[in-house]
Amino acid sequence: MAYVTVIGTGTMATGIAAGFLGADVPILILGRTQEKAQQCLNDAIALCAPEKRGAAGSSRAGEINTWHDWVDCRWIVETIIEDLPTKQALFHSLDQRVPEGIPIGSNSSAYPISKIAQGLKTAHRMMGAHYFMPAELVPLVEIVLGEKTDPKIADAVYAFYQSIDKKPVLVKQGIPGFLANRIQHALMREALYLIDRGVATPEDVDDAVRYSFGFRYAAVGPITQKELSGWDVNCNAAKEIYPALCNDSTMPVSILNMVKTGKTGTKSLAGFWSWTPEKVKALKEVYSKRLQAAFAVLKIEK
Repeated sequence: MAYVTVIGTGTMATGIAAGFLGADVPILILGRTQEKAQQCLNDAIALCAPEKRGAAGSSRAGEINTWHDWVDCRWIVETIIEDLPTKQALFHSLDQRVPEGIPIGSNSSAYPISKIAQGLKTAHRMMGAHYFMPAELVPLVEIVLGEKTDPKIADAVYAFYQSIDKKPVLVKQGIPGFLANRIQHALMREALYLIDRGVATPEDVDDAVRYSFGFRYAAVGPITQKELSGWDVNCNAAKEIYPALCNDSTMPVSILNMVKTGKTGTKSLAGFWSWTPEKVKALKEVYSKRLQAAFAVLKIEK
């Protein structure tokens, strides 16, 4: 049976693998050691509901440096450390070892596939495959074309993701941030600008997004929403709003200082707010439940 290979053993690898398993697609996890790969596979299986583990028995784990069995592999997703030389070394190795006809994707959010696959003879079948955490729940996968990516191969990967109930989008140029993160960072820049200047609290920014346009975006995207409300209205509002928007090219000093002092959010138990392990656990649980509810909304047919 055709399977998907996930290279890496971290949080993203676990979520990506669980997504395939949940769609009844067997997986091969490849890590630096057999033990790490097997643990990642076990964790991915545990993320799936019991009734969604049918492909677990056909799934395997192995060591990336010694693996050469690619029979029936239909797609490879790399999700190792975000370090360009390390990724380039891995892709150079795959370039020599993976048979022609198997597309290879990178989950990198920082590096365009053209840099990762630079100089490789198989660059035409390499592309970005950018997921969002938690990868087992968030439907979107950005298929990012590099300078040499064959569009037909990218289209085939796109169709594969559609067939397993993911929501792929094609990003036809490997620009920084790709598609979703560019939009997200534009929003975050303005949100932090408003907080930094005392216009609103972090709590009010969260509520303003969740209960206004964020609430609407679970139903339709920003472009469709403006089709409904009218582009003339949007253009008139933009005359007043656009000149006043933040266009800083760096993060606010207050945020940079927060990070310098170790306040990085829940992982350090301090950010804008103070956290305890119990609060973090509760937040992650409600976050997961809300994402699953939002996914149910997204699945309502047009």
